[in-house]
Amino acid sequence: MHKNLTANPIDIMQKEGTIYVVPQGSVLHYDSQNDLRKIEGYTSGDVKQITFLPDNLQQWDSSLVLLVFMVKQMAQAKNISVNLEKMPQNLRDLVDMAFAVDRKPEHKSNNRGGILEQVGKQTSNIFSAFTNALNFFGAVFVGLGRLLSFRSVMRYIDFCSALDDCGPKALAIVSLISFLVGLILAFVGVVQLQTFGAQIYVASLVTIGMCRIMGAIMVGIIMAGRTGSSYAATIGTMQVNEELDALQTMGFSQIDFLVMPRLLALVLAMPILTMLADFMGMVGGAFVGVFMIGLPYQEYWKYAFDAFRLNNFLVGIFHGFCFGIIIALCGCYCGLTCGRDADSVGVATTRSVVRSVVWMIVITGIITVVCQEIGI
Repeated sequence: MHKNLTANPIDIMQKEGTIYVVPQGSVLHYDSQNDLRKIEGYTSGDVKQITFLPDNLQQWDSSLVLLVFMVKQMAQAKNISVNLEKMPQNLRDLVDMAFAVDRKPEHKSNNRGGILEQVGKQTSNIFSAFTNALNFFGAVFVGLGRLLSFRSVMRYIDFCSALDDCGPKALAIVSLISFLVGLILAFVGVVQLQTFGAQIYVASLVTIGMCRIMGAIMVGIIMAGRTGSSYAATIGTMQVNEELDALQTMGFSQIDFLVMPRLLALVLAMPILTMLADFMGMVGGAFVGVFMIGLPYQEYWKYAFDAFRLNNFLVGIFHGFCFGIIIALCGCYCGLTCGRDADSVGVATTRSVVRSVVWMIVITGIITVVCQEIGI
């Protein structure tokens, strides 16, 4: 039995339980809907296989690929085999690639399991995160060794660009916030000091507070939200766009190319910004003391300079140095471990800021205890 069911450019024939689909000539801009309905109608009989047999096939485009894909999809639903051995290899590759994509991903089950299962999963996740973080820190140390031995592929222009972003462009916001923090600190101090008639010591309070810790903390929080999140978003977007895969394919180290310029730039900029924050905080305190309380200008600055101690200043600079390392590492790590969709970039950015602030507080506590023990 032989049936010729369609005309050019696709012929369809049915013979002995097999449907033969014959593309011929040029199959361009082909509307396959009618043929698909006819093929589906003839698969309701005793059909075991659909075979594609090109006859002098010269040109074809995605419309032929779509026909093959939809026929194969329909055949799989009806447990009918499809023979594509005679079709062009590149067309078969495209069809295989289309079927390799999970178009209907399964939804995760809401069954969270028992308490022991949940504890086990959380423990496994924590251990995996800890291991990944250690691997990242180890890679950074190795990259630093390559940099010091002049074997790094870090580009000078990347370092200058990162330094410009976290240095000069951050001066305005750091100055404003530090001025306001010094102003607030002076207001809080004056409320109590006026009770004892010792409001002149507000200069000492602001100077010691800003130079020892408040200046560095405010700069750290600002840079975590401004620069650390930028690092995570930039590198995370590169992950989504598969640029990180391209770097790895070309043999470039992601640590040398992306992490080291940002790390060095932020470590260099943070102590300088901390010094600026200390000064602007003192100016903010002077604004309250001189213009709102009526303290003599010369007296305010005399008490401020008398309260200034080099050890307090150096402790604040050391805080800024440590904060720069923390912010850069958290931002770059969250970017490198970002997922491959747009939502993951937002998650990575949020995690970068949260982790930076948390670790800054932890390091501040450790440094404070150490300084107290050694008498600084």
